[in-house]
Amino acid sequence: MTIDLGHHGDAEVGAGLIDLAVNVRHAPMPEWLSAPLVRSLGGLAAYPENAQAVAAVSERHRRDRDEVLLTAGAAQAFVLLAQALRGARRPVVIHPQFTEPEAALRNAGHEVERVILSEARGFRLDASLVPEDSDLVFVGNPTNPTSVLHPAEEIAKLARPGRVLVVDEAFSDTTYRPGFAGEPESLAGRRDLPGLVVLRSLTKTWGLAGLRIGYLLGPADLLPRLAAAQPLWPVSTPALAAAIACSSPAAVAAERTIAASLAGDRAHLVGRLGRVPKLTVAGAPASAFLSVRLDGAAKIRHELRRRGYAVRRGDTFPGLGVDWLRLAVRDTATTDAFVDVLTAVLEERP
Repeated sequence: MTIDLGHHGDAEVGAGLIDLAVNVRHAPMPEWLSAPLVRSLGGLAAYPENAQAVAAVSERHRRDRDEVLLTAGAAQAFVLLAQALRGARRPVVIHPQFTEPEAALRNAGHEVERVILSEARGFRLDASLVPEDSDLVFVGNPTNPTSVLHPAEEIAKLARPGRVLVVDEAFSDTTYRPGFAGEPESLAGRRDLPGLVVLRSLTKTWGLAGLRIGYLLGPADLLPRLAAAQPLWPVSTPALAAAIACSSPAAVAAERTIAASLAGDRAHLVGRLGRVPKLTVAGAPASAFLSVRLDGAAKIRHELRRRGYAVRRGDTFPGLGVDWLRLAVRDTATTDAFVDVLTAVLEERP
C-alpha cells in the first residue's frame, strides 16, 4: 500500500469541528509576543535582517551564531537537508515519525530506507537498528505521532564522524519532567556530537503555525551548505520578531510553565482513554499529542467527525496503520466531552 506522506492534520479540520487533529496550542497570544509582531509590520518596506534573531536564538541555546540557521518553519529545514545533502549514500528515517523528512528526501531523488520502531517496545528508539553505514539519519524527539520521548543518550549513540544525524525537536518545548529545570532529553545545546543537527519550531506552543518560523542548530561547517539551498530572505520580518521574542528568558520560563500544565492535561487524557474498552495508547506519551490503536479507526474517525470532532488518521504514518488515530491534548473539559463521545461511538458499533 502506498502511504500518503503529504497528508497532515490540518486536512482533517473543518468549520464547526473541535480540533484534536493539529498539534498546535490554542491560547491567546501573550502581549510580549503580540506587541513586537505588531511593531514589525511598520518595517515591512525593508528587506528582512536576521542578525538580531540569530543572536537571540544562539544565546538561548548557548551556541555560536554560525551554528544557527533560521528557517521558514522547521519543515523547510527538511527540504534544505534533502537538497543540500544529495550526495548521501544511505539515508535512513526512523519511523513512526513526522512524514516530511522522508517526503523531502524522496522529492530530492534520494532512495530512503526505513527503520520501524516496535509497538511491543513502546516505540522506543533502539540505536542498534540503524545501519552502521548510514550517512544521514532522521529521528524525532519527542516523536510525532507517538509522543514518545527517547533518551538523549540513546540518540547520541547514533552520532559518528561521516554521518549527519538530524533530530527533530519541534515539540521539545512541550516536554516536562518534575524536578528538571529544562527540556528533558533535548540535544539542542550539545556541540560534542559529530554531525548533529537539531531542528526546532516556535509554532507549536505559541500558536504561530501561520507565521512559519523555526531554526536549525548544527555544525558551523555544515550550515552554509544548507543556507545555500534557501531562497533569498527566507524568513519574514514578523517571523524574525517572533524568533527574538520567543528566545527571551521570559519566554523560555513561560514554556516551562505551559509544559507543566500540559503534562497534567495529558495525564488526564491518558487516564480517561485507559478506561475506554479495546483502546491502546501508544508508548509513554510525553508531548502535546498521543496515538491510539483501536479496531475500525477509519470508521470511528468519520463518525467522530459527524459528531463534531476532528482527529488525525494514523494510516499515513509508516509504522502505524489503519487502526491508529492521533489525538491532540486539550484542556480537561474538552477531553472529558470527547472521550464521552468516543465511548458512545464505540458502544454503538455492531
